[in-house]
Amino acid sequence: MKAYTGAALLACSLLCGSFQPQLQGQAVQTAPPIPKPDDRYKADILLVVAHPDDDTGVSNYITRASLDQHKRVAVVFTTKGNSGGNALGMEHAKAMADEREMEARHSLAVSGISNIWFLHGSDTPTQDVLHSLETLGHGEALDEVVRIIRLTRPEVIITWMPGYVAGENHGDHQAASVVANEAFDIAGDPAVFPEQVNAPRRNQGISNYGEGLHPWQAKKLYFFSDASHQDFLEHHGPKYLASDISSSKGVSFAALNKIAWDLYATQIDPQEDYYVHMPDYLILAKSLVKSPVEADVWDGIDHTPIPYAPPPCYQPVQRPPVSLELGGPWAFYQQFYVAHGLTSVMSFLKPQTALSADHGLWVPLLLHNDSDQPRDLILHAALPEGWTPPAKDILYHLDPRSTYPAQIFLTAPTTKPDAPSQQLRWSITDGGKAAGEVALTVYMEFNGVPQ
Repeated sequence: MKAYTGAALLACSLLCGSFQPQLQGQAVQTAPPIPKPDDRYKADILLVVAHPDDDTGVSNYITRASLDQHKRVAVVFTTKGNSGGNALGMEHAKAMADEREMEARHSLAVSGISNIWFLHGSDTPTQDVLHSLETLGHGEALDEVVRIIRLTRPEVIITWMPGYVAGENHGDHQAASVVANEAFDIAGDPAVFPEQVNAPRRNQGISNYGEGLHPWQAKKLYFFSDASHQDFLEHHGPKYLASDISSSKGVSFAALNKIAWDLYATQIDPQEDYYVHMPDYLILAKSLVKSPVEADVWDGIDHTPIPYAPPPCYQPVQRPPVSLELGGPWAFYQQFYVAHGLTSVMSFLKPQTALSADHGLWVPLLLHNDSDQPRDLILHAALPEGWTPPAKDILYHLDPRSTYPAQIFLTAPTTKPDAPSQQLRWSITDGGKAAGEVALTVYMEFNGVPQ
């Protein structure tokens, strides 16, 4: 390598320095500002429900928030309500869905709400959340709800309570809640649906990819429920009465509810007004800000964004060598609550159901053998008098590390019992020894949606 003398190095540095002022003097181009998120769609509160008219289940609060508190409320319907009867005309299926979309827009306008999205799910007459998730298109719906959360950037999300309850208990209600809970937990994660948060190459060009959204973490998650017995919902969140007077309209929320309710003309008898007088029990499922459980929804909230809060995620349950549990939606929810940090719901929502339209009852049971040896388990049923078929002991052979999904179909007594509910029990024995039991409370009331 050639060695340079001190004089040569000095000359080189002077030569280079002679060009420096010219480089420093060049004009610096200023980058254009990044467009801000579209404020037309910013929401303070996002309601995620299943059908047009589901919003009436929480209308006392959303009307108050929108009209009196001047909060920006937006609504997502996961279906357009394309099933069920038409109380007004002959239109059905897709035609009725188009009518119900318009009914929802007119009805929510009473509450001052205009930002409304409809997903592509099909209204599915079932009480089973797993069936509804299947017909909804679980993955596609989750993608869409996460996108809408990132677009609207809500501080609060409100949805149906994810649980199997005695009441209307529509599977679509539960499915909408499942998707809303999942979206609450992942919309702030940039690694989930990353195409949504990828910046477009040319934001004013055409044929672009990248949606230009940003991750977003909502601050609070609330549930409401259509359970027919709602006393157990009290004291888990704020309560809003229909008899309260709207400060902006000077009439009760019940009066406003009635106007909004009547606009869902394909779904209801216009003379029916029972629901417009009911209180709204909200359940505080999650809060990432400090706020008492029964405080107003907006308590503790400002418009300062907060960091992403990852959910706890699912952890396998440690079971004994042999065990028994309720299957189907009940088993799913036990996993779901743990995965999404909703263990508070587990504390007050006990296994329950009501009869289907034909007074039939489906009970799925899971017999688990987590041991390394085959097991012969005997299932015992303890049923109140009058249930058919009568209780019989059934032998199940389980291979090692296996689960047997037993499907039990029963019919309730034809005579109405004095008690409003009955408790059905099942237990298993392993080699003559008790190895587990489950109980299900059945409300002895008609329910129009089949299991």
